[in-house]
Parts: sequence; C-alpha cells; structure tokens
Amino acid sequence: MGALKIEDVSYTYDDYKLWEGNWELINGIAIAMSPAPMRKHQSLASGIIAQIYEQLNDCEICEVLGEVDYKIDDNTVLRPDIVLTCNEQNDTYLTKAPEIIVEILSKSTAKRDEHYKFNIYEAEKVKYYIIVNPDDLIAKVYKLDVKTYDKQGDFSTETYDFNETTCKVSIDFKRVFKRFR
Repeated sequence: MGALKIEDVSYTYDDYKLWEGNWELINGIAIAMSPAPMRKHQSLASGIIAQIYEQLNDCEICEVLGEVDYKIDDNTVLRPDIVLTCNEQNDTYLTKAPEIIVEILSKSTAKRDEHYKFNIYEAEKVKYYIIVNPDDLIAKVYKLDVKTYDKQGDFSTETYDFNETTCKVSIDFKRVFKRFR
C-alpha cells in the first residue's frame, strides 16, 4: 500500500460544516484561515461595510455582509471579507454570486486572493471584485466584462460608483483609507 498523497484527499461541504475554526474549501482542499485578521484589516473592512450599508436604506433586496460563506459547489466554499448580495434566499450561506466581493490582502492570503479567488470569482460571474492592499492603501477594482475582469483602476483617494448593481452603491476610498494616512 502506497503513501497517502494530498491529491488523494478531497473534502466536501458536508465535511466543511463539521470543522471548528475558520476555513475555506477550494476544489476539495481545506485551507486554514487563521490567525484572525489584523486590526487594520478589520478597520478597513468595517469602513467599507459601513459605507455600503448606509446606502442600502431604500433597498430591501440587497445586503452587505462580512465574512459569510459563499458555497460555490460541494467542493468549494469561500469566505470573502465583504459581499454585496441581492435576492439571496438561503440563511445559512450564499448560494449565488454576490454582486460585489471585497478581499483585503494579508501576507498569508495575498496569493489566494489575487490568483485563486480572482479566477473563481471571475468564473462565477461576480460583477465586481475589489482587492484592497492595506499596506499601500490602494484598492484595485475589477468589473466583469462578459467573461473576464476588466481593471477599472487603482483607487486611493477617489470614489467608485458601482453602476451595474441591483441597488446602486459607491465607495469613497479617501474616506476608507483616511485614518491610515
């Protein structure tokens, strides 16, 4: 009998539900999400969530959430830092592509956020993907153009209007990054 190889182990959502701690599941591979994000990471996320939340007062079908499970299939469950989701019916996890996903980079997640998740979100047709670099105080905004992401720019002091969301929102990046300048 040969040695067990990592490619021989594949987990599903049923396994994932039983795990303690913070995990993601990408193509059946379990990925630990610890330690907890740094204070700067959490502060940036809170600022973005607060801005979007304020704009949803008149929108009863959309909500902004932090760190909620997004179940893509039985072998892939991601936990984005922030999502704007609309018309979601499931109370346990997201079942369809959010309209906006924001990931805030850290040393331990940068490769996963910039490559693996980028490709997954693009394939799942997430309308907007924002990658925030807390060290450089820059947010890269990508917009889905039919099948691929088109980079809208690097934002540091500008406001970006998300015109193709069910409920129109914007993010003032000058405000998001203000306390860290």
